[in-house]
Amino acid sequence: MLLDAAVVAAGAVGLGALLGLAGLPSPALFGGLLAGLVRALAVPTRARVPDRLGTAGQAVIGVSMGALVDVGTLRAVAADWLPVLLVTVGTLLLSLLAGLALRLHPGISSVTGAFAMIAGGASGIVVMARELGADERVVAVLQYLRVLLIVLLMPVVATTAYGATAGAGLAPEDAGGPGWPAGLAFTTVCAVAGLVAGRLLRIPVAALLGPLVAAAVADLSGLAGGAGVPALVESAAFLVIGLQVGVSFTRGSLRGIGRALPLALAIVLVLVLACAGLGGLLAAATGATALEGYLATTPGGLYAVLATARDSGADTTFVLAVQVLRLFVMLFSAPLVARRLRRAPPGT
Repeated sequence: MLLDAAVVAAGAVGLGALLGLAGLPSPALFGGLLAGLVRALAVPTRARVPDRLGTAGQAVIGVSMGALVDVGTLRAVAADWLPVLLVTVGTLLLSLLAGLALRLHPGISSVTGAFAMIAGGASGIVVMARELGADERVVAVLQYLRVLLIVLLMPVVATTAYGATAGAGLAPEDAGGPGWPAGLAFTTVCAVAGLVAGRLLRIPVAALLGPLVAAAVADLSGLAGGAGVPALVESAAFLVIGLQVGVSFTRGSLRGIGRALPLALAIVLVLVLACAGLGGLLAAATGATALEGYLATTPGGLYAVLATARDSGADTTFVLAVQVLRLFVMLFSAPLVARRLRRAPPGT
């Protein structure tokens, strides 16, 4: 068993490194998913990631997301809170409509369809999918299909449709910060405190949302001191979640997902276009540029969005503010959506 685990983990690390070199989003998660998939299909005995390891992975990802919030982000949202909120709610409604459309494919439940099409927070949605009654395999594949399409199309669209100029806004990287020991301490404290508090308060998906709130509070109060999750720890967490999803695949589930891909691809493209339309409305309502509106409402690929915004000279703070608000709304509304869909009569 130890040899089996070591081989799969080594394969996940190697695949993640190759995918990172290829420039794909979330390479550690993809590497873990692919390694787990190969293990699940090649070896007849079932494998599973220990529950405690999966919980730790969720907690680290929660801390990483919570650390995105800062005072500047909140100020940017507060300046134009009503149009930003309306666009965020509009994106959620579009995601739910896309999920309903995905139910046209037989075998995809309403909860799975909704989670597969929720626009934003792909890693968090994948983490909570199983706990909330969705098929995490379908959710993972379709969520990252959307993210991959966005990452591939974004530079082309930003340049051709919005006139972005590469290199217009590049600034020297900030090499400061408290370093990885402080980051590790920050991650551990927020993960443990958030997990304990989340379970005591019975928060849905406490392993993810509890640490997320704890990290956001620590960041906003100044207790974090600028610390964040060390890159290696974050990659390890994504790898664990990827493995957890990958080893649950079967040949039958893989064939089912393959049959759903054409419909899912069409729905994702429509969702991306609809969100671009919301971006145009946001730009008109707030005085932001059309490029900033597009980047702020792009349904996924947060780090690629921020890189494009910085590179093109767009208002990165505004773009981040809208994206982070949507991420929080999507993650915290997901348990409510799942509960409502599970109670709905079949066929609704």
